[in-house]
Amino acid sequence: MDELKREIDRQIHSNRGKNLFHESAMFSMEFIKSGSGLSTRLAGLTDEQLTILADYTTQKSLEEFCRINQYYTFDPKATDELKGIYIQLFSAIKQQGGPGTASPEAHYENLRQWLLKTNPFAGAIYPGMDQDLEPAHCHEYSAGLQLEILRLGISNLVEPILDIGCGKQGNLVQYLRSQGLEAYGIDRFAGSAPYLYQSGWFEYDYGTLHWGTVISHLGFSNHFVHHHLRNDGDYLKYAAIYMKILASLRPGGRFYYAPSLPFIEQWLDKTRFNVISHNDNPGQYGSSTIEKLSHEAIIKQ
Repeated sequence: MDELKREIDRQIHSNRGKNLFHESAMFSMEFIKSGSGLSTRLAGLTDEQLTILADYTTQKSLEEFCRINQYYTFDPKATDELKGIYIQLFSAIKQQGGPGTASPEAHYENLRQWLLKTNPFAGAIYPGMDQDLEPAHCHEYSAGLQLEILRLGISNLVEPILDIGCGKQGNLVQYLRSQGLEAYGIDRFAGSAPYLYQSGWFEYDYGTLHWGTVISHLGFSNHFVHHHLRNDGDYLKYAAIYMKILASLRPGGRFYYAPSLPFIEQWLDKTRFNVISHNDNPGQYGSSTIEKLSHEAIIKQ
C-alpha cells in the first residue's frame, strides 16, 4: 500500500499546477508510466484497501487544488464525488491491465466537469490562463505574526480557544498550548495532533455559548470577503456561519479575525455585541474584534 501511495504522489506531482481548463489540457496531462506492476498490485487489493487508496488520492488532490486556488470550497458531497472518480479510475486500471489501457482524457475530463460543478467560477477564470498555473501565495504564518496582526496578547485570551483555519501544522494553536492554554484548531487539511480537527468551517459544530475566544487570521473572513465581492459568491452561507460563530461565544467572549468585515459588522446588534475595528494603514486589510456583551447570558436557553 505504501508503494501505491508513493506512486499516487508521483502522479499528482507530474501534473502539478496544470490548468484543467486550458485548450491543450487533455493532451498535456497524462498518466506516468509505472515500472512496478500497478495493475497487478491493484488487482491484489481488497475493496476496503481500494477505498483507502481512493481516500488518500482524494485528500492529496484536494490539497493540490487548494494550493492553486485557496478559494476553492469542497463540501462532503463534493469530496465523495471526487472519491468516486478515483474509485472508477482504479477499477478501470485494475480490470484492464494497467494505466496505459485507462483513458487519461476521460479521467481528466471527469475532473474538469467535477470542478465546474463544485466551483463554477473556475470555468470563468481559467480557460484564458496559461497551461501552467501559479499557486496561490498562501502561507502558514508564525504564531507571533498572527497575534500581532490580530492585536492579541496572551492575557486577553479566554479559554477555551478555537482557531478557525488553523493550517496544517496549527502553529498558533501549538504556541497557545505551550503557554498552558486550552486551544484547539480546525482546518480542512489539519494534521493529526489530537487538538486539531480536520473540518471545514461549514461542517464544524461550533456549539452554543461554548468558546471564550475564537480566532481566524486570513481564514474565514478572508473567504467571506472574497464571496462578498464575487458576482456569484455564496455570501449568505458565510453570513450564516458568521452568526453561528458569534452564537458559540460565551458572554464576554471575543471573535478576533482579519481581514475586517465592515459590510456585516455594521448590522450587528450593538446591545449584544461590541465591535472594535483596527485599520491603521488605509488601503491594507484591517482586523476586527467582536465581543459578546456579558448580559447576553440572559438569552441562554
